Amino acid sequence: MTTTTSPDRRYDLDWIRVGAFFLLILYHVGMFYVPWDWHVKTPHPVDGVMPFMLLTNPWRLTLLFLVSGAATRFMADKMTVGKFTGARIARLLPPLLFAMFVIVPPQSYYEIVEAAAATPSIIVDAYPVFWVKYVTASGHWCDADGCLITPTWNHMWFVAYLLFYTLVLAVLLLVWRKAGEHIQAGAELVLKGVGLVVWPVLFLGVMRALLYARFGETHALVGDHYVHAVSFSAFLLGFGLAKSEILRQRLIAARWPALALAVAAWAVWASYVWIYRADDANPPETLRMVMRFVFATDTWCAIVAILGFGAKHLNKGGPALRYLTLGVFPFYLVHQTLIVVMAHHLAKLGLPQGLEATILIIATFAGCFATYEIARRLPVVCWLFGLKPQPRAEASRPPVLA
Repeated sequence: MTTTTSPDRRYDLDWIRVGAFFLLILYHVGMFYVPWDWHVKTPHPVDGVMPFMLLTNPWRLTLLFLVSGAATRFMADKMTVGKFTGARIARLLPPLLFAMFVIVPPQSYYEIVEAAAATPSIIVDAYPVFWVKYVTASGHWCDADGCLITPTWNHMWFVAYLLFYTLVLAVLLLVWRKAGEHIQAGAELVLKGVGLVVWPVLFLGVMRALLYARFGETHALVGDHYVHAVSFSAFLLGFGLAKSEILRQRLIAARWPALALAVAAWAVWASYVWIYRADDANPPETLRMVMRFVFATDTWCAIVAILGFGAKHLNKGGPALRYLTLGVFPFYLVHQTLIVVMAHHLAKLGLPQGLEATILIIATFAGCFATYEIARRLPVVCWLFGLKPQPRAEASRPPVLA
């Protein structure tokens, strides 16, 4: 194993990125069972899943944008802005388009299949006919809640936003080449002492009070003001803190208090959601406002704790990390479609839910690993999954994880 001392690599952030994507897979399995709206749903929703879903709900994607910003810093510092921009477009755009037109459509198809059971006016076509309607936006699949808009990116919104933020950053770097150093200096100035927690929590709380309350989350890119305010800020913060040893040490020092605050905030937030979980629940506006800052506290303190414990304990690389770091992007591309398709069909078997969920989790991870192993061996396919072509001899070797 190799310990990181190089300013060009942060193994802790690599491990955190891998762990966050794996948690995202578990979260989307949970979406099949929790009584929240999703593409497909179990016939027997489980209220008790809700508090566990809320363990990661406030912070998981904000953390991913922050870690993505850090990875972007290491790349941007090694090349010109033009080469950096071209490399990011080549890495993100083909998988995004491939997913929208090949990987994501089955999610919409099974969403329609399940909606048709409750709305007989919805016609379920054979998949090839559906796909033509999907890509031409001519399906007219509507129920009481509205119409399904296609083509869509569904879970790939994260990649679309990451590409957009990267292009905005590239423009910024054209006029401000040392943006990373200056953002780093500003973060080191502001995020010290209690300010390491207080200022980000205030920012996130105000954004939730002003923007989320008005615009919500749409993941439609245009008009998604709250998500952009939080996610782009996290992306820029990650870009700034990536090479800061000062912030790394501050995060390590704050990890235990941050963890305690995150757990306390989660307990309050989960209790609030549980108490007001009914569709017609109407909590007092004052309580809503307080909970927006509780949510913000959970978000930021969980991120501080994760970054702090990661910096303290996850500072070694090795074959397993190299393998998983390359694999998480293909995992992300296919995991939700695997979950949607398998969950829909598993529900018909009438298995005990514990067994069903276990099969779904294992089968999803197995499908992700199989996809990665196949994609990395095929020259054109690897490009569509965001992987760099490898020499044939290297690509055909089995993974070495130790």
